Amino acid sequence: MVAETAAVAPAPAEPPAMPPLLPALIGMTGLQALVALALFAPGVLAPRMGIDPAGLGLFTTTGFAVGMAASLCGGVLAGRLGSFRVASFCAVAVAAAMLCAMTGSGTLALLAAGIAIGLACGPETPASAAILGRLVREADRPMVFSVRQTGNQFGAMAGSLALPLLAAVTDPRAGYAAIAALALVCVLPFERLRTTYDPLTRSATTAFGLGAAIRLLRGDPALRRLALASFPYSASQLTLNGFFVVFAVAELGLGHVAAGVALAAGQAGGLAGRLGWGVVASRWMAPRRLVGLLGLGMAAASALVALAGASLPFPALAAATFLFGLTASGWNGIFLAEVARLAPAGRIGEATGAVMVGGFAGLIAGPVLLVAAAAVSSLATGYLVVSLLAALAGLSLLGDKR
Repeated sequence: MVAETAAVAPAPAEPPAMPPLLPALIGMTGLQALVALALFAPGVLAPRMGIDPAGLGLFTTTGFAVGMAASLCGGVLAGRLGSFRVASFCAVAVAAAMLCAMTGSGTLALLAAGIAIGLACGPETPASAAILGRLVREADRPMVFSVRQTGNQFGAMAGSLALPLLAAVTDPRAGYAAIAALALVCVLPFERLRTTYDPLTRSATTAFGLGAAIRLLRGDPALRRLALASFPYSASQLTLNGFFVVFAVAELGLGHVAAGVALAAGQAGGLAGRLGWGVVASRWMAPRRLVGLLGLGMAAASALVALAGASLPFPALAAATFLFGLTASGWNGIFLAEVARLAPAGRIGEATGAVMVGGFAGLIAGPVLLVAAAAVSSLATGYLVVSLLAALAGLSLLGDKR
């Protein structure tokens, strides 16, 4: 009787198949491209909109301060609402930021735009990490996370090339309007993807604030070291993406369109780096060691642009900004893959949000440092200070054997 019962017992149900990775990867890459396009738009349009370094610093500092707080909530929101519902909220925040920026270059407009863009740029990376970390194999994480981070470069390159030209032939506020319209259109595909992918990350995660982030980093020296390194790395990236056009026009003597082309070369370097470094980390070198070496590379490139940029012929300057982007904008993908590797089980989104507190702190301090340097010396001096901090962080990671 026992044998007969065992024979007719139903086979255990197989776990449901995971949905495909590619649509989620495309969606989250598109979200980052949209956020980057909006985030860097005021810096690109600054010469035409009459935004000085102090006003640009207000926008970026406010945005990244709000983004730091929102980053801590990104993994939690993905757990409660789903990653693509968070993406929809981020797109709406982008539209709001651009509509605020359209009202002018005054303090109130830039402050409101900074608050709105912070609500977009803060949650998008933890929400993306939560869903992609759930879908991808560990061995493929460096490449997949690097591909996703190319969204930053696509958005920044599009803005660097299109916004100066648009501002030259029409009202510069038209660029803000176009980005706002694009953001609202993006809500439609995000909502379509939501029904398939959001159930994978919805887990009613408990609250995760600054105290929880500090406890997580305190208990894991490797994650803590990454969080500290993300401070100067992010500041170095900001000196290229957020301030280079102003720096090139004011101190290198370039025209507005030429400065945008030089910045686009840097963004192309970042795109090549995010893809190329993903291959390197997947096949030939541990991500931790590679991230450390990139700190030394971005320090050297930043110092080169600061010390020799004004004397370089334009092709050589474009090559230097390409190398700057290759390192200072190319580190993010393999960095986030390393965070995902070290994160406690089921807490990739939260660990990403905790580590990115250091990155947002760098993005907040970077504009303050550059504005202060411009007031007492020059933007080039600020570039040199940031390059020194990046070199020290790179050496620190190279000394970590975990």
